[in-house]
Amino acid sequence: MPDLLELTPAGLYCPRGDFYIDPWRRVGRAIITHAHADHARAGSDRYLCAAPGKLVLRTRIGSSAPIDTLPYGESLSINGVEVSLHPAGHVLGSAQVRVSHGGQTWVVTGDYKLEADPTCAAFEPVRCDVFVTESTFGLPVYRWPDPASVAAEINAWWRANRDAGRSSVIFAYALGKAQRVAALLDPSIGPIVAHGAVMKMVEHYRASGVRLPPIDRVPPRARRVGDGRAMVLAPPSAAGSRWLRVFGETSEAMASGWMMLRGVRRRRGFDRGFVVSDHADFPGLMQAIAATGARRVLATHGFADSLARLLRERGLDAAALATKFTGETVGDSGDDDDDESTSVDEGAA
Repeated sequence: MPDLLELTPAGLYCPRGDFYIDPWRRVGRAIITHAHADHARAGSDRYLCAAPGKLVLRTRIGSSAPIDTLPYGESLSINGVEVSLHPAGHVLGSAQVRVSHGGQTWVVTGDYKLEADPTCAAFEPVRCDVFVTESTFGLPVYRWPDPASVAAEINAWWRANRDAGRSSVIFAYALGKAQRVAALLDPSIGPIVAHGAVMKMVEHYRASGVRLPPIDRVPPRARRVGDGRAMVLAPPSAAGSRWLRVFGETSEAMASGWMMLRGVRRRRGFDRGFVVSDHADFPGLMQAIAATGARRVLATHGFADSLARLLRERGLDAAALATKFTGETVGDSGDDDDDESTSVDEGAA
């Protein structure tokens, strides 16, 4: 029996249903797992995404693209293939795509995490025959600390900076990470302000019903903001930019799973690094894979070869699945979600 999904030059394709999942090129019909740029590309004829993700996907692919939505857990038939979307726990609207036909069921995860996150729907395991999993942090060394302890570290750092008259700057991806960091903050410490690219996504999150603390946009042509008390949320591309000058003296930190690696933090020159990731750590990947009951696993986006080898040692039929995009990698801007039309120095507008 041929595979239900196959890899093509345009990405993962379902021949029976005539649709693609997170295609790399312009196609007729694209099912999108989430709105980060390595998964959602503009130019396709028609899109399908989970209902909570429509606003952020619209920002990514443009105002004129036709976007169909599907509530989590509901199914539809596309040329006789049953398709449903299920929460992935990665960012707002992120979804796993379940595809079923002819006795085969595949689940394509996109990116996912198992940690609790008040800014998006929690990951739900879906039973399947073949599981396509991300592997961004697919090595045993990656094990995330308790989110409550990370929140305490961030707020203690912010409080100490405030008492010293320094603004606190956390660089975090504009879609997903910045909102998750915001949800960890204690707004009694001081004002929270954000770069324009971050604020655009904050507004979409709020319009989708996600509760966040008060966050202000930096006023245009501001000369000084925060009086040394502010927490500033900015995309990684803002590091070293003129935009930061309005905050006076600053202490700068990065929020990323890669901050587990001290060498990465030193190379990037941050004062602090906080381990906050929107991807599953290694135990999370193992837990998610086991919960599906799948005997065949295809790993992509990250340490795919290493994870596949570990899974084969555990008795699964596992292999790496090639991808055009690497996703979040050590020391770069990762999901590339801060490439908004607003430039760094115009981000306050």
